Amino acid sequence: MFKVGLENYTVLGKHGAYEFEHENDQPFVVSIWVELNNTEFDELLEHTINYAELQSLVDKIIINSPPIRLMETMMTMMIDSIKQNKIVSKIKVRIEKPNAVLPNEGGLAIVEVEWPY
Repeated sequence: MFKVGLENYTVLGKHGAYEFEHENDQPFVVSIWVELNNTEFDELLEHTINYAELQSLVDKIIINSPPIRLMETMMTMMIDSIKQNKIVSKIKVRIEKPNAVLPNEGGLAIVEVEWPY
């Protein structure tokens, strides 16, 4: 089984459950892993997943979209796009929000998902 990934890609966006989070950029750290059901690549990029396209997808959803309240929604948007490719058998997405609003200092807010659910 082949996997293609993009790890620890940090982007800035104005997202969060609270209105004040939509005012200023904050970092989101995204990792995506895609498992392929294909083993014949023939030196053709279209026979695999292009990690540059994964990066562009993250940019589209986090940098270039209106405020999104939940990281789960961001992940669903990413998965819905990636799973359109017929060679994809499994997707794992992890989003970290280092500056998340927490009641106490310390900790790292993380949401992860694997598809198929």
